[in-house]
Amino acid sequence: MFKGITKIFSKSNKDLRKRIYFTLFCLGFFALGINVTIPWANSIYEELGFLEIFNLMSGGGLQSFSIFGMGVSPYITASIITQLLQMDIVPYFKELKEQGYVGKQKINKITRYLGIIIAFIQAYAISVFYLNTNDVMVMLKTSLVMTAGTAFLLWMGDQITQKGIGNGQSLLIMAGILISLPNVFTGAYHSFIGGSFETGLGIALFILFIISYFLIIIGIIWIYLAERRIPIQYSNRTSSAYGAQQSFLPIKVNSAGVLPVIFASVLTTIPATIVQLTGNEAAINFVNNYIVYTSPVGFLLYVVLIFLFGYFYTFIMMNPEEMSKNLNKNGGYIPGVRPGEDTAKFIGKSLSRLTLVGSLFLVILAAIPVIVSTFTNLSTRVTIGGTGMLIVVGVAIETYRQIESSLTARSYAEKKKRFR
Repeated sequence: MFKGITKIFSKSNKDLRKRIYFTLFCLGFFALGINVTIPWANSIYEELGFLEIFNLMSGGGLQSFSIFGMGVSPYITASIITQLLQMDIVPYFKELKEQGYVGKQKINKITRYLGIIIAFIQAYAISVFYLNTNDVMVMLKTSLVMTAGTAFLLWMGDQITQKGIGNGQSLLIMAGILISLPNVFTGAYHSFIGGSFETGLGIALFILFIISYFLIIIGIIWIYLAERRIPIQYSNRTSSAYGAQQSFLPIKVNSAGVLPVIFASVLTTIPATIVQLTGNEAAINFVNNYIVYTSPVGFLLYVVLIFLFGYFYTFIMMNPEEMSKNLNKNGGYIPGVRPGEDTAKFIGKSLSRLTLVGSLFLVILAAIPVIVSTFTNLSTRVTIGGTGMLIVVGVAIETYRQIESSLTARSYAEKKKRFR
Protein backbone atom coordinates (compact mmCIF):
# COMPACT_ATOMS: atom_id res chain seq x y z
CA MET A 1 0.00 0.00 0.00
CA PHE A 2 2.73 2.49 1.00
CA LYS A 3 4.80 1.60 -2.07
CA GLY A 4 1.80 2.49 -4.21
CA ILE A 5 1.46 5.85 -2.47
CA THR A 6 5.14 6.71 -3.04
CA LYS A 7 4.73 5.94 -6.76
CA ILE A 8 2.31 8.88 -7.03
CA PHE A 9 5.21 11.30 -6.49
CA SER A 10 7.34 9.86 -9.31
CA LYS A 11 8.00 12.01 -12.40
CA SER A 12 6.02 9.69 -14.68
CA ASN A 13 2.81 10.21 -12.67
CA LYS A 14 2.66 14.00 -12.92
CA ASP A 15 -0.80 13.98 -14.53
CA LEU A 16 -2.12 11.67 -11.80
CA ARG A 17 -0.87 14.10 -9.15
CA LYS A 18 -2.70 16.91 -10.97
CA ARG A 19 -5.90 14.86 -10.78
CA ILE A 20 -5.42 14.33 -7.06
CA TYR A 21 -4.66 18.02 -6.44
CA PHE A 22 -7.75 19.02 -8.44
CA THR A 23 -9.88 16.65 -6.34
CA LEU A 24 -8.45 18.03 -3.08
CA PHE A 25 -9.06 21.60 -4.28
CA CYS A 26 -12.73 20.84 -5.02
CA LEU A 27 -13.21 19.13 -1.65
CA GLY A 28 -11.55 22.11 0.05
CA PHE A 29 -13.92 24.48 -1.75
CA PHE A 30 -16.84 22.33 -0.56
CA ALA A 31 -15.55 22.52 3.03
CA LEU A 32 -15.30 26.30 2.69
CA GLY A 33 -18.82 26.61 1.28
CA ILE A 34 -20.32 24.62 4.16
CA ASN A 35 -19.32 27.44 6.53
CA VAL A 36 -21.07 30.07 4.37
CA THR A 37 -24.55 30.37 5.86
CA ILE A 38 -27.57 32.08 4.36
CA PRO A 39 -27.68 35.56 5.98
CA TRP A 40 -31.40 35.69 6.79
CA ALA A 41 -31.63 32.08 8.07
CA ASN A 42 -31.10 31.05 11.70
CA SER A 43 -29.40 27.82 12.73
CA ILE A 44 -31.51 24.88 13.92
CA TYR A 45 -30.93 24.19 17.62
CA GLU A 46 -33.25 21.20 17.99
CA GLU A 47 -32.77 17.54 17.08
CA LEU A 48 -33.28 16.86 13.38
CA GLY A 49 -34.50 13.27 13.75
CA PHE A 50 -34.34 11.39 10.45
CA LEU A 51 -32.68 14.43 8.84
CA GLU A 52 -29.60 13.91 11.04
CA ILE A 53 -28.06 11.49 8.54
CA PHE A 54 -28.44 14.10 5.77
CA ASN A 55 -26.99 16.76 8.08
CA LEU A 56 -24.03 14.46 8.65
CA MET A 57 -23.51 14.02 4.89
CA SER A 58 -23.46 17.79 4.40
CA GLY A 59 -20.89 18.37 7.13
CA GLY A 60 -23.46 19.95 9.45
CA GLY A 61 -24.45 22.49 6.79
CA LEU A 62 -28.13 21.55 6.94
CA GLN A 63 -28.45 22.54 10.58
CA SER A 64 -26.78 25.90 10.01
CA PHE A 65 -28.70 26.62 6.76
CA SER A 66 -25.49 26.70 4.72
CA ILE A 67 -25.54 27.37 0.96
CA PHE A 68 -24.38 23.72 0.61
CA GLY A 69 -26.74 22.55 3.35
CA MET A 70 -28.59 20.05 1.15
CA GLY A 71 -25.35 18.52 -0.12
CA VAL A 72 -25.82 15.92 -2.87
CA SER A 73 -28.34 13.85 -0.90
CA PRO A 74 -31.25 14.87 -3.23
CA TYR A 75 -29.26 13.43 -6.15
CA ILE A 76 -28.80 10.18 -4.20
CA THR A 77 -32.56 10.06 -3.60
CA ALA A 78 -33.21 10.72 -7.30
CA SER A 79 -30.76 8.00 -8.37
CA ILE A 80 -32.50 5.48 -6.10
CA ILE A 81 -35.87 6.43 -7.64
CA THR A 82 -34.57 6.05 -11.21
CA GLN A 83 -32.97 2.70 -10.34
CA LEU A 84 -36.29 1.45 -9.01
CA LEU A 85 -38.13 2.71 -12.10
CA GLN A 86 -35.81 0.64 -14.32
CA MET A 87 -36.98 -2.60 -12.67
CA ASP A 88 -40.01 -3.23 -14.95
CA ILE A 89 -41.98 -0.46 -13.18
CA VAL A 90 -41.88 2.08 -16.03
CA PRO A 91 -41.27 0.59 -19.54
CA TYR A 92 -39.54 3.79 -20.77
CA PHE A 93 -36.82 3.52 -18.13
CA LYS A 94 -36.36 -0.18 -18.84
CA GLU A 95 -35.87 0.63 -22.54
CA LEU A 96 -33.29 3.28 -21.66
CA LYS A 97 -31.44 0.74 -19.50
CA GLU A 98 -31.26 -1.69 -22.44
CA GLN A 99 -29.93 0.99 -24.83
CA GLY A 100 -26.44 0.87 -23.32
CA TYR A 101 -24.29 4.00 -23.17
CA VAL A 102 -26.84 6.31 -24.88
CA GLY A 103 -29.60 5.19 -22.53
CA LYS A 104 -27.31 5.59 -19.51
CA GLN A 105 -26.57 9.20 -20.50
CA LYS A 106 -30.30 9.95 -20.75
CA ILE A 107 -30.95 8.34 -17.35
CA ASN A 108 -28.14 10.41 -15.80
CA LYS A 109 -29.66 13.58 -17.27
CA ILE A 110 -33.12 12.71 -15.91
CA THR A 111 -31.59 11.87 -12.53
CA ARG A 112 -29.92 15.28 -12.31
CA TYR A 113 -33.09 17.21 -13.15
CA LEU A 114 -35.07 15.06 -10.71
CA GLY A 115 -32.40 15.63 -8.05
CA ILE A 116 -32.68 19.41 -8.41
CA ILE A 117 -36.50 19.21 -8.14
CA ILE A 118 -36.21 17.03 -5.01
CA ALA A 119 -33.62 19.47 -3.60
CA PHE A 120 -36.07 22.38 -3.92
CA ILE A 121 -38.93 20.39 -2.36
CA GLN A 122 -36.75 19.27 0.57
CA ALA A 123 -35.27 22.73 1.06
CA TYR A 124 -38.72 24.34 1.11
CA ALA A 125 -40.06 21.72 3.56
CA ILE A 126 -37.08 22.29 5.88
CA SER A 127 -37.59 26.07 5.62
CA VAL A 128 -41.26 25.70 6.57
CA PHE A 129 -40.60 23.35 9.51
CA TYR A 130 -37.39 24.81 10.96
CA LEU A 131 -37.07 28.42 9.75
CA ASN A 132 -38.58 30.70 12.38
CA THR A 133 -40.54 32.93 10.02
CA ASN A 134 -43.93 33.19 8.35
CA ASP A 135 -42.59 35.18 5.41
CA VAL A 136 -43.16 33.08 2.28
CA MET A 137 -40.61 35.07 0.26
CA VAL A 138 -37.88 34.37 2.84
CA MET A 139 -38.66 30.65 2.70
CA LEU A 140 -38.62 30.70 -1.12
CA LYS A 141 -35.32 32.59 -1.24
CA THR A 142 -33.79 30.15 1.25
CA SER A 143 -35.02 27.19 -0.79
CA LEU A 144 -33.68 28.63 -4.04
CA VAL A 145 -30.23 29.35 -2.55
CA MET A 146 -29.95 25.83 -1.09
CA THR A 147 -31.16 24.31 -4.38
CA ALA A 148 -28.59 26.35 -6.29
CA GLY A 149 -25.94 25.06 -3.89
CA THR A 150 -26.96 21.46 -4.64
CA ALA A 151 -26.91 22.14 -8.40
CA PHE A 152 -23.40 23.60 -8.09
CA LEU A 153 -22.22 20.56 -6.09
CA LEU A 154 -23.61 18.20 -8.75
CA TRP A 155 -21.61 20.11 -11.38
CA MET A 156 -18.50 20.07 -9.21
CA GLY A 157 -18.97 16.35 -8.57
CA ASP A 158 -19.03 15.73 -12.33
CA GLN A 159 -15.82 17.77 -12.68
CA ILE A 160 -14.15 15.62 -10.01
CA THR A 161 -15.25 12.44 -11.79
CA GLN A 162 -13.94 13.67 -15.16
CA LYS A 163 -10.81 15.61 -14.17
CA GLY A 164 -10.02 14.20 -10.73
CA ILE A 165 -9.94 10.86 -8.94
CA GLY A 166 -12.90 8.78 -7.83
CA ASN A 167 -16.64 9.36 -7.99
CA GLY A 168 -17.32 13.06 -7.41
CA GLN A 169 -20.69 12.77 -5.66
CA SER A 170 -19.46 9.99 -3.35
CA LEU A 171 -16.34 11.96 -2.42
CA LEU A 172 -18.45 15.02 -1.54
CA ILE A 173 -20.58 12.89 0.79
CA MET A 174 -17.44 11.40 2.36
CA ALA A 175 -15.95 14.89 2.81
CA GLY A 176 -19.12 16.08 4.55
CA ILE A 177 -19.01 13.18 7.01
CA LEU A 178 -15.29 13.67 7.72
CA ILE A 179 -15.89 17.38 8.36
CA SER A 180 -18.52 16.40 10.97
CA LEU A 181 -16.15 14.04 12.82
CA PRO A 182 -14.43 16.72 14.98
CA ASN A 183 -17.86 17.81 16.26
CA VAL A 184 -18.70 14.17 17.02
CA PHE A 185 -15.61 13.69 19.19
CA THR A 186 -15.77 17.10 20.85
CA GLY A 187 -19.46 16.49 21.58
CA ALA A 188 -18.62 13.11 23.10
CA TYR A 189 -15.81 14.71 25.14
CA HIS A 190 -18.08 17.38 26.61
CA SER A 191 -20.87 14.85 27.22
CA PHE A 192 -18.67 12.36 29.06
CA ILE A 193 -16.00 14.49 30.77
CA GLY A 194 -17.78 17.83 31.06
CA GLY A 195 -21.23 16.31 31.60
CA SER A 196 -22.99 14.65 34.52
CA PHE A 197 -20.44 11.84 34.90
CA GLU A 198 -17.67 11.82 37.51
CA THR A 199 -14.25 12.80 36.15
CA GLY A 200 -12.70 9.31 36.32
CA LEU A 201 -15.78 7.56 34.93
CA GLY A 202 -16.17 10.21 32.22
CA ILE A 203 -12.57 9.77 31.04
CA ALA A 204 -12.96 5.98 31.00
CA LEU A 205 -16.20 6.23 29.02
CA PHE A 206 -14.65 8.67 26.53
CA ILE A 207 -11.69 6.32 25.96
CA LEU A 208 -14.13 3.43 25.55
CA PHE A 209 -16.07 5.55 23.02
CA ILE A 210 -12.91 6.13 20.94
CA ILE A 211 -11.91 2.44 21.07
CA SER A 212 -15.44 1.40 20.09
CA TYR A 213 -15.37 3.85 17.18
CA PHE A 214 -12.16 2.34 15.81
CA LEU A 215 -13.47 -1.21 16.32
CA ILE A 216 -16.56 -0.22 14.33
CA ILE A 217 -14.31 1.04 11.51
CA ILE A 218 -12.36 -2.26 11.50
CA GLY A 219 -15.62 -4.22 11.39
CA ILE A 220 -16.92 -2.08 8.53
CA ILE A 221 -13.74 -2.65 6.51
CA TRP A 222 -13.98 -6.40 7.09
CA ILE A 223 -17.64 -6.57 6.05
CA TYR A 224 -17.13 -4.26 3.07
CA LEU A 225 -14.30 -6.38 1.67
CA ALA A 226 -15.94 -9.72 2.53
CA GLU A 227 -17.41 -11.53 -0.46
CA ARG A 228 -18.22 -15.00 -1.68
CA ARG A 229 -16.61 -16.02 -4.94
CA ILE A 230 -18.72 -18.52 -6.84
CA PRO A 231 -16.49 -20.41 -9.34
CA ILE A 232 -17.46 -19.95 -13.00
CA GLN A 233 -16.35 -21.99 -16.01
CA TYR A 234 -16.81 -21.11 -19.68
CA SER A 235 -17.55 -23.62 -22.39
CA ASN A 236 -15.27 -21.80 -24.86
CA ARG A 237 -12.24 -21.90 -22.54
CA THR A 238 -10.12 -24.83 -21.47
CA SER A 239 -9.42 -24.82 -17.75
CA SER A 240 -6.43 -27.11 -18.23
CA ALA A 241 -4.60 -24.61 -20.46
CA TYR A 242 -1.26 -23.42 -19.19
CA GLY A 243 -1.62 -20.20 -17.20
CA ALA A 244 -5.42 -20.32 -17.27
CA GLN A 245 -7.06 -18.34 -14.48
CA GLN A 246 -10.13 -19.39 -12.56
CA SER A 247 -13.13 -17.08 -13.08
CA PHE A 248 -15.39 -16.14 -10.20
CA LEU A 249 -18.76 -14.50 -9.64
CA PRO A 250 -18.13 -12.22 -6.62
CA ILE A 251 -21.07 -11.51 -4.30
CA LYS A 252 -20.54 -9.04 -1.48
CA VAL A 253 -21.78 -9.74 2.03
CA ASN A 254 -23.33 -6.27 2.18
CA SER A 255 -24.43 -5.42 -1.35
CA ALA A 256 -27.04 -2.85 -0.27
CA GLY A 257 -24.58 -0.58 1.55
CA VAL A 258 -26.06 1.96 3.95
CA LEU A 259 -29.35 2.50 2.06
CA PRO A 260 -31.49 0.10 4.20
CA VAL A 261 -30.53 2.07 7.33
CA ILE A 262 -31.40 5.39 5.67
CA PHE A 263 -34.77 4.10 4.42
CA ALA A 264 -35.65 2.58 7.81
CA SER A 265 -34.65 5.79 9.65
CA VAL A 266 -36.82 7.91 7.37
CA LEU A 267 -39.90 5.67 7.66
CA THR A 268 -39.73 5.41 11.46
CA THR A 269 -39.11 9.12 12.08
CA ILE A 270 -41.33 10.88 9.51
CA PRO A 271 -44.53 10.07 11.51
CA ALA A 272 -43.02 11.77 14.57
CA THR A 273 -42.37 14.94 12.58
CA ILE A 274 -45.91 14.94 11.16
CA VAL A 275 -47.68 14.46 14.51
CA GLN A 276 -45.54 17.16 16.12
CA LEU A 277 -46.86 19.60 13.51
CA THR A 278 -50.48 18.55 14.13
CA GLY A 279 -50.14 18.92 17.91
CA ASN A 280 -52.47 15.96 18.60
CA GLU A 281 -51.36 14.57 21.99
CA ALA A 282 -52.91 11.12 21.46
CA ALA A 283 -51.15 10.74 18.09
CA ILE A 284 -47.87 12.02 19.58
CA ASN A 285 -48.02 9.48 22.43
CA PHE A 286 -48.84 6.63 20.03
CA VAL A 287 -45.93 7.48 17.72
CA ASN A 288 -43.50 7.92 20.63
CA ASN A 289 -44.50 4.57 22.15
CA TYR A 290 -44.81 2.39 19.04
CA ILE A 291 -43.05 3.94 16.02
CA VAL A 292 -40.04 6.06 17.07
CA TYR A 293 -36.99 3.76 17.14
CA THR A 294 -35.97 4.93 20.64
CA SER A 295 -38.94 2.98 22.05
CA PRO A 296 -38.81 -0.85 22.39
CA VAL A 297 -41.59 -1.50 19.85
CA GLY A 298 -40.25 1.17 17.49
CA PHE A 299 -36.75 -0.29 17.72
CA LEU A 300 -38.10 -3.72 16.76
CA LEU A 301 -39.92 -2.11 13.80
CA TYR A 302 -36.66 -0.34 12.89
CA VAL A 303 -34.76 -3.65 12.85
CA VAL A 304 -37.44 -5.38 10.75
CA LEU A 305 -37.41 -2.52 8.21
CA ILE A 306 -33.62 -2.72 7.87
CA PHE A 307 -33.91 -6.43 7.09
CA LEU A 308 -36.72 -5.90 4.59
CA PHE A 309 -34.98 -3.06 2.77
CA GLY A 310 -31.69 -4.97 2.84
CA TYR A 311 -33.22 -7.93 0.99
CA PHE A 312 -35.38 -5.75 -1.26
CA TYR A 313 -32.57 -3.51 -2.50
CA THR A 314 -30.04 -6.36 -2.82
CA PHE A 315 -32.33 -8.50 -4.97
CA ILE A 316 -33.27 -5.48 -7.11
CA MET A 317 -29.63 -4.58 -7.77
CA MET A 318 -28.50 -8.20 -8.21
CA ASN A 319 -31.34 -10.07 -9.88
CA PRO A 320 -30.45 -13.82 -9.83
CA GLU A 321 -32.47 -14.49 -13.02
CA GLU A 322 -30.65 -11.75 -14.95
CA MET A 323 -27.30 -12.96 -13.66
CA SER A 324 -28.15 -16.49 -14.78
CA LYS A 325 -29.17 -15.24 -18.24
CA ASN A 326 -25.96 -13.21 -18.61
CA LEU A 327 -23.87 -16.25 -17.69
CA ASN A 328 -25.74 -18.36 -20.23
CA LYS A 329 -25.25 -15.74 -22.98
CA ASN A 330 -21.50 -15.65 -22.37
CA GLY A 331 -21.22 -19.44 -22.30
CA GLY A 332 -20.56 -19.53 -18.56
CA TYR A 333 -21.88 -21.96 -15.96
CA ILE A 334 -21.39 -22.87 -12.31
CA PRO A 335 -19.74 -26.32 -11.95
CA GLY A 336 -22.24 -28.89 -10.70
CA VAL A 337 -25.26 -26.60 -11.32
CA ARG A 338 -27.48 -26.77 -14.39
CA PRO A 339 -27.77 -23.57 -16.45
CA GLY A 340 -31.02 -21.63 -16.36
CA GLU A 341 -33.46 -21.96 -13.47
CA ASP A 342 -31.16 -24.05 -11.27
CA THR A 343 -28.39 -21.47 -11.61
CA ALA A 344 -30.79 -18.65 -10.71
CA LYS A 345 -31.94 -20.60 -7.62
CA PHE A 346 -28.34 -21.30 -6.58
CA ILE A 347 -27.34 -17.62 -6.92
CA GLY A 348 -30.54 -16.51 -5.14
CA LYS A 349 -29.87 -18.91 -2.25
CA SER A 350 -26.26 -17.72 -1.90
CA LEU A 351 -27.36 -14.09 -2.13
CA SER A 352 -30.03 -14.64 0.52
CA ARG A 353 -27.57 -16.13 3.00
CA LEU A 354 -25.01 -13.41 2.47
CA THR A 355 -27.68 -10.70 2.77
CA LEU A 356 -28.72 -12.18 6.12
CA VAL A 357 -25.19 -11.67 7.45
CA GLY A 358 -24.94 -8.20 5.87
CA SER A 359 -28.32 -7.14 7.27
CA LEU A 360 -27.35 -8.40 10.75
CA PHE A 361 -24.24 -6.25 10.56
CA LEU A 362 -26.32 -3.22 9.49
CA VAL A 363 -28.70 -3.84 12.39
CA ILE A 364 -25.78 -3.90 14.85
CA LEU A 365 -24.29 -0.79 13.25
CA ALA A 366 -27.63 1.05 13.42
CA ALA A 367 -28.44 -0.23 16.93
CA ILE A 368 -25.22 1.03 18.52
CA PRO A 369 -26.19 4.75 18.32
CA VAL A 370 -29.68 4.03 19.68
CA ILE A 371 -28.38 1.92 22.58
CA VAL A 372 -25.58 4.35 23.45
CA SER A 373 -27.88 7.40 23.34
CA THR A 374 -30.43 5.58 25.53
CA PHE A 375 -27.96 4.77 28.30
CA THR A 376 -25.72 7.85 28.08
CA ASN A 377 -28.15 10.59 26.92
CA LEU A 378 -25.79 11.52 24.11
CA SER A 379 -27.04 13.54 21.16
CA THR A 380 -27.75 11.74 17.87
CA ARG A 381 -25.06 13.95 16.32
CA VAL A 382 -22.54 12.12 18.51
CA THR A 383 -23.69 8.54 18.11
CA ILE A 384 -24.70 8.40 14.46
CA GLY A 385 -21.08 8.02 13.30
CA GLY A 386 -21.33 4.25 12.70
CA THR A 387 -23.61 4.69 9.70
CA GLY A 388 -21.52 7.57 8.36
CA MET A 389 -18.34 5.51 8.68
CA LEU A 390 -19.86 2.84 6.45
CA ILE A 391 -20.09 5.44 3.68
CA VAL A 392 -16.60 6.82 4.36
CA VAL A 393 -14.92 3.41 4.34
CA GLY A 394 -16.67 2.35 1.13
CA VAL A 395 -15.78 5.53 -0.77
CA ALA A 396 -12.19 5.53 0.54
CA ILE A 397 -11.60 1.91 -0.51
CA GLU A 398 -13.07 2.44 -3.98
CA THR A 399 -11.03 5.62 -4.50
CA TYR A 400 -7.82 3.89 -3.41
CA ARG A 401 -8.57 1.00 -5.76
CA GLN A 402 -8.96 3.45 -8.64
CA ILE A 403 -5.61 5.09 -7.84
CA GLU A 404 -3.96 1.68 -7.49
CA SER A 405 -5.35 0.42 -10.81
CA SER A 406 -4.20 3.62 -12.52
CA LEU A 407 -0.68 3.19 -11.12
CA THR A 408 -0.63 -0.48 -12.19
CA ALA A 409 -1.72 0.38 -15.72
CA ARG A 410 0.96 3.08 -15.99
CA SER A 411 3.63 0.74 -14.65
CA TYR A 412 2.62 -1.91 -17.18
CA ALA A 413 2.75 0.65 -20.01
CA GLU A 414 6.26 1.75 -18.96
CA LYS A 415 7.52 -1.85 -18.90
CA LYS A 416 6.00 -2.44 -22.32
CA LYS A 417 7.91 0.57 -23.72
CA ARG A 418 11.20 -0.69 -22.30
CA PHE A 419 10.92 -4.08 -24.00
CA ARG A 420 10.18 -2.59 -27.41
